[in-house]
Amino acid sequence: MRGVTMSLLMFMICCGMRLLGINGEPQVPCFFIFGDSLADNGNNNQLNTTAKANYRPYGIDFPGSIPTGRFTNNLTAVDIITKKLGFLELIPSFANATMGANISRGVNYASGGAGILPETGMNLGQRIPLDQQIKNHIMIIRRPDWNTDEHKCLYSINMGSNDYINNYFLPSNNRTRELVTPEQFAELLISKFRLQIETLHQLGAKKVVLFGLGEIGCTLAEIALYGPSNGSSCVENINSAVMIFNNKLVSLVEGFNGNLTDAKFIYINSTAVQLTPLQGFKVFNASCCMVRTDDGMCVAGSRPCDNRSEYVFWDYFHPTAAVNALTAGRAYEAQEPSDAYPTDISHLVTS
Repeated sequence: MRGVTMSLLMFMICCGMRLLGINGEPQVPCFFIFGDSLADNGNNNQLNTTAKANYRPYGIDFPGSIPTGRFTNNLTAVDIITKKLGFLELIPSFANATMGANISRGVNYASGGAGILPETGMNLGQRIPLDQQIKNHIMIIRRPDWNTDEHKCLYSINMGSNDYINNYFLPSNNRTRELVTPEQFAELLISKFRLQIETLHQLGAKKVVLFGLGEIGCTLAEIALYGPSNGSSCVENINSAVMIFNNKLVSLVEGFNGNLTDAKFIYINSTAVQLTPLQGFKVFNASCCMVRTDDGMCVAGSRPCDNRSEYVFWDYFHPTAAVNALTAGRAYEAQEPSDAYPTDISHLVTS
């Protein structure tokens, strides 16, 4: 009995040291987050845009039941990764950082509707494209109160979904799709993305997580807009286009790791997690919240479903916190070789 107790104690000590580091500190001193609505934690709240989530029922399960601007019912995937890294507090939004929030542990620059291309998301109103997010980052690391070595930080970038949803596959862009093939569009995105990431590297990014895109053609919004493909429950031409981008992103990671030898880059496969009833999910074809017919966002003040952990979709675009937990878990610590390349976040931060 004593042997079992000591083994359990040693397991707890080891796990605790891995989570918080040797001295109870996070595994990295700071965490910078770039992205879109999958990571936005309030940067869009004061913008003139339809892409904002600062109203109920968004955030219904967040501590205090506060609609912070996160596009889900509770934590986003990067919030959960933040906790897994050992941070005691979530990373503040850039909007809050400009109003006196503590920036010593990093900043979240993500903006709903934003993309790799500056014109992406214009149909939604104001947003903060990746180019501007990088400019905001420069403002932060040049502030007098920034006193952390940004070379030791972790950088997370999840961009590209809106370049398909709110650009290439917008119904109003039929002419664009006639002139530009999915291969050409993916190459355009990757060429722009490469320059943006190289800029971040020059600014000190040495440990970089690049998230691949999910199966956008399986979102409720795209299915409602285009209808499922024959023999599938999803819009397969959209998924095929996204896969071209993802394959090029893997090659980009390989190139960076080969050429930028002072840095390490990893790719997270967002299509690796297959959601099934075995994981507790029961509803795959409906959103937990009642949505607006024009943009698939939750109706303000509406009552969402009670069994939220059984739903895949929170609104017509965004996953529930239950899905975010799975995504974050597999990104941080891969369960299958296909989850991350060449390694996962837990090994990146300790390398």
